[in-house]
Amino acid sequence: MLNYVQVSEDAPVLLDHIMNAAIEVDIDSVSDTKQVVIGGIMQHIEQCGVHSGDSACSLPPYSLPADVQDEMREVVKKMAIELGVIGLMNTQLAYQDGKIYVIEVNPRASRTVPFVSKCIGVSLAKVAARCQAGTTLEEQGFTKEIIPDYFSVKEAVFPFNKFPAVDPILGPEMKSTGEVMGVGDTFGEAYGKSQLGASNRIASSGKVFISVRDMDKPGIVDVGRQLSDLGFKIVATRGTAAVLTDAGLQVQVVNKVQEGRPHIVDMIKNDEIAMIINTVEGRQATRDSSSIRRSAENHRVYYTTTLAAGEAVCMALKVGTHIEVRRLQDLHKRIGA
Repeated sequence: MLNYVQVSEDAPVLLDHIMNAAIEVDIDSVSDTKQVVIGGIMQHIEQCGVHSGDSACSLPPYSLPADVQDEMREVVKKMAIELGVIGLMNTQLAYQDGKIYVIEVNPRASRTVPFVSKCIGVSLAKVAARCQAGTTLEEQGFTKEIIPDYFSVKEAVFPFNKFPAVDPILGPEMKSTGEVMGVGDTFGEAYGKSQLGASNRIASSGKVFISVRDMDKPGIVDVGRQLSDLGFKIVATRGTAAVLTDAGLQVQVVNKVQEGRPHIVDMIKNDEIAMIINTVEGRQATRDSSSIRRSAENHRVYYTTTLAAGEAVCMALKVGTHIEVRRLQDLHKRIGA
């Protein structure tokens, strides 16, 4: 039996298309209708399609070209003026194949405002409230974007350890219950600290299991090479192993769960795997690999479900284990906040 949806102007149907290779960006800004000041540009580390509340993000952006950032600033300012925004505005943008796409615009405070305010040393909520009370940005002395000379990374905290039967893969539905912040002179240092803060300890040696979707296979070669140079031994499923082997890397092939035992879940349960980079696409592939993620969670094996996070892990590992503790007050003095 077929079910039909009656579509009309009174009952529209919204279709979302996720650009899986895009870089997503959050931009918080403050406007008094005459002037707009960018509070901060946050580059999501996970690709577009992961809920913004679940994606780790970096302020300032760690790989987004400067000219693209400037174009995004102009887009946001023009929209804020055209919409007549007084106070805060949050804009989510995506960048792919040389083009900037608008995902959504919200003339309100976003969950990112406290994070941005800590990064730049200015309470955006206070500035916005004063704008709404009639005090201009000029009168408040907040007329220029503050771009820190250090990196701040927000990482989400998830409750998966309390729900062992839940698949911890990230997607468009928000699953996080909190967040932490890591700060460093480099993106790698900040990302590494954010993982420690979220109780996600990145292994520094051992075997790394790699299995990625087809669209990530060209990019996984560089990640695999970096991990190999760092001393990791690579374990991969056949398709990913073929790509890595063709690139000159030594790889141990392991069965998928559906291919028979011994398979990758057996290796995780036997404590043979130190880290996992596993990206999937499609409902069937997601279901087939869910036991890998659940086993990793239960055995406290560090894992990522996006290629971008795998790249970030490599940057963090190159920094090493030295941790320098910084006070926010000292950081804010550095940027004159």
